[in-house]
Amino acid sequence: MSSIFKTVKLSKSDDPFIIPKNILNLDSFEFDGLEGKTNLREMLDSSYTDAFVILKDSNIIFEEYQNEMKDNDLHLMNSVSKSFVGMLIGILENKAKLNTKDKVVQYIPELQNSAFQRTTIQHALDMTAAVRFTEDYNDSSSEFWHEAAVVGWRPDLKSEVSPTNLLEFMASLKETSQKEFEIFDYRTVLTNILALAAERSCQVKFQDLLQTFIWDKLKTEHDAQIVSDGNDFLYMGAGMNASARDLAKFGLMLMNNGTFNDTQIVPESWIKSTLEESAEYKNIFSKSEYGLRLPGFHYKNQTWVGGPETMICIGIYGQAIYVDQKNKVVIVKLSSHPEPDDPLILGNTFLGITALSENL
Repeated sequence: MSSIFKTVKLSKSDDPFIIPKNILNLDSFEFDGLEGKTNLREMLDSSYTDAFVILKDSNIIFEEYQNEMKDNDLHLMNSVSKSFVGMLIGILENKAKLNTKDKVVQYIPELQNSAFQRTTIQHALDMTAAVRFTEDYNDSSSEFWHEAAVVGWRPDLKSEVSPTNLLEFMASLKETSQKEFEIFDYRTVLTNILALAAERSCQVKFQDLLQTFIWDKLKTEHDAQIVSDGNDFLYMGAGMNASARDLAKFGLMLMNNGTFNDTQIVPESWIKSTLEESAEYKNIFSKSEYGLRLPGFHYKNQTWVGGPETMICIGIYGQAIYVDQKNKVVIVKLSSHPEPDDPLILGNTFLGITALSENL
């Protein structure tokens, strides 16, 4: 990504933590797919896998790279990036740097005349804000792609009147499509607003906050790169790139209620609150387009929640960190799907991941 787009670097640790290994042969592990019995090998080979890492009891038990990817290569995470923002907001609130009940305009006054006038930090965290913003990946005219055009991902959509940075794009959104906290509606712009609010609340660049409060404490093996706009503001909605093993460390931290390598990174209360199966959150999620696809789920703090002990970070084109606290399993999958959101590939992938987690 850094050879094509403007990026900002997060630096790896001078003293990296190496996850211990206890490798098992799981190729023949069978599970029920959408089209009948299949196994892990067939799932990996048919789902455009670039990296697949399984951790059980904090040990790597399976690690594989395909399509010329290596263990030290960085991979675009797409919306897995969002969960890093969600966890960092929890850290900052715990440090009294911001309050999730505050309106975003308190930190970003440039949005006073936009659709975000009444949006709180928590509304943005939970994707329940009022703003009208279409996130149809198959529609080249959707707002998602126009926002991505700001950082160079869709140069064909740029014109002489296009926003030149992400703040200008945020401020250009004037229409609403719902009331605040009325329904879950997934919109990438809300993550970028959170990142800017965090930056403004601390008067520190978001990359420095992420480096200090998360990346350094994960004792990462490799640098990370994040796509940015012309003002060096990060495209945190989708633009982070990291290695599979470093993402596994993030998953381990979530599995252990915010603790990694005996260090409390994210407050335990923030993880517990994210996982809490609130009837209110389940209701607003069930009324959304995702309600039928993911029954029983909810979304909170920039993370998908599949049960009282299951958190999932998801990105289009096949990116995921699956965290199962009950069975002490973390699974990282990085992929290059031909389409952003393929129900058959995703369905088989998550059936396999769930079966692995429950039976390892």
